Amino acid sequence: MNRRSLTARGVACLTAGILLAVAANVAAARPLLYVGVLLIALPLLAALTVFAPRRSGDVTRVISTDLLAVGEVSRVSMRVDLRAVGRPNGTWRDTLPRAVRGDAQGDYPGDTATLRYDVEGVRRGISTLGPLVLRTVDGFGLAQREQAFGDTRTITVVPQVLPLPPLPTKVGAAGGTAQTRSSRLGQGADNLIPRPYMSGDSRRRIHWRATAHRGDLMVRQEEEEASPDAVVVLDRAAARWARPGDEPDPAFEAAVSLCASAALRFVQDGYSVDVVDSAGGLLGALRGHEDDRDGLMVALATVLPRGEGRDLRTVIGGNPPGPLVFITGRIDAADAERLSTAGAAAPMLLAAAPAADALGMAAAHGWNTAEIDPGGDLADAWSDALPMAKTAHG
Repeated sequence: MNRRSLTARGVACLTAGILLAVAANVAAARPLLYVGVLLIALPLLAALTVFAPRRSGDVTRVISTDLLAVGEVSRVSMRVDLRAVGRPNGTWRDTLPRAVRGDAQGDYPGDTATLRYDVEGVRRGISTLGPLVLRTVDGFGLAQREQAFGDTRTITVVPQVLPLPPLPTKVGAAGGTAQTRSSRLGQGADNLIPRPYMSGDSRRRIHWRATAHRGDLMVRQEEEEASPDAVVVLDRAAARWARPGDEPDPAFEAAVSLCASAALRFVQDGYSVDVVDSAGGLLGALRGHEDDRDGLMVALATVLPRGEGRDLRTVIGGNPPGPLVFITGRIDAADAERLSTAGAAAPMLLAAAPAADALGMAAAHGWNTAEIDPGGDLADAWSDALPMAKTAHG
């Protein structure tokens, strides 16, 4: 490890011993030489006692939450089976990625131990916890040893999902009242019989839990292809957002969070939902199954601004949805004028950095608009963009 072998006390002891040995030779004082040799030998012997024992171990981590949301707290439990001679005297710390924060350290209790700590999600992404680092010191505190044990564990931090109010009136794919899908929403993943993926199967039918369990791509056998009732579009075109850097862009993070929140709001209201990016790539298809949500959240955990957008009518296809949510960043009046509602019955446009006249131009072309404040309440922006009841019927 990067930490030096001797502690500050050990370095001071060694330095004092060397100075006394030099002074003894200059002053011809044999007692000083004895003391100097003793002070030199002590940290060397301490280092020997710390580094001589051979240690190995296994670390098993269990995280209480499979997918950790930004702002959510989860408990990490580690079982450590340490193989060593004698009980190590020292402290432990788990290596945390930038995606989470927590107090992952403490005194090491013994050869076999269960260590626990809490982590909070602070940044979207797929990262790794670990390795576990054990720091041992000798009884006099002169020498120290840091050693890493065990494998790492993947942790996925997904965007925060906020409660949003529903649309005033349900609207269907053709502009009429949506049919509730409560019967489909009641089906869990356990009620489905997945089968292996075959060439030509739609990504909308992927059974995420079965895929993760078996290691091969699996699809739902009885899932029926149908045009979606609602569409959420995340405009990830690079020109709309700040350049990716070491720190996340607050505007883009707010957009991703609003995208996830809008999609799950529609599912709660009985819609089936397609979540796509502005280039037409499918990020998630929510059809009321438990693993649909997991698939979408994992996709949104790693999404970044890139590429260019396409015409929204091309992205949506030939079947206009009922509710349509388009979430974007920088947009001016010319962009808004070219932005088609694609025939949606309830089009909503939410922009993180609109020009002064952009939202007015979009409203003139049929959009219900609102500005996203990255530091504000996203539910307020959503409420401002909700279509009125008369618009939902129109």
